[in-house]
Amino acid sequence: MTTAERPVVPRQSSPPDEDGGRRPQDRRRMIRRRLITATIIVLLIGVPAGYLLISAGQSRRSGQDKEAEAAALGMREGWPSRMQRRIFELPVPGNAQEVQYYETNNWKASRMYMQFRTSSAGLDRFLSRLGSGRAALKDGEVTVGARDSEVAGWFFGSDVAWAGAKHINKDPRPTQDITVDMTDPAAPVVYVVSAATP
Repeated sequence: MTTAERPVVPRQSSPPDEDGGRRPQDRRRMIRRRLITATIIVLLIGVPAGYLLISAGQSRRSGQDKEAEAAALGMREGWPSRMQRRIFELPVPGNAQEVQYYETNNWKASRMYMQFRTSSAGLDRFLSRLGSGRAALKDGEVTVGARDSEVAGWFFGSDVAWAGAKHINKDPRPTQDITVDMTDPAAPVVYVVSAATP
């Protein structure tokens, strides 16, 4: 039989127990590899899912706060946001206490009703940041109108030492009606209505 007539047999791999073959993995290495794979899968799926849940919760709370603010009828305790104070140009002094506010919006005008108690120096700071001063306050005058006081739930009785001023700005800047309870000059209570025309 010549070499051309011999059948060609493909080369076979050596049995696994011989040198050069792969040894089967031991159980400990297999468990560790599966644990690492499972951890990576959990991180790839779990972390983004957790982030989405946290983000959705924060968004929902934010929406509920805005909804509560929009649905509020009357004064709310607390400080308005910085953006609201900037829009309505209400530079509330840092030492203000008993701060309350209420915002209304319609197609004609937007109004911010605010009241707070401050010190004598705090009142001066508030008025000067508005571009006014203590000299602008007229004794015995209530500048907040009847409609605005009804909306805010304010009552300006005659047995209180009132002082008032109207701070007028050019459009589109807001105009402020300021009335101050000066019964205790060391701790005046400020009532202000800031009206902005869109």
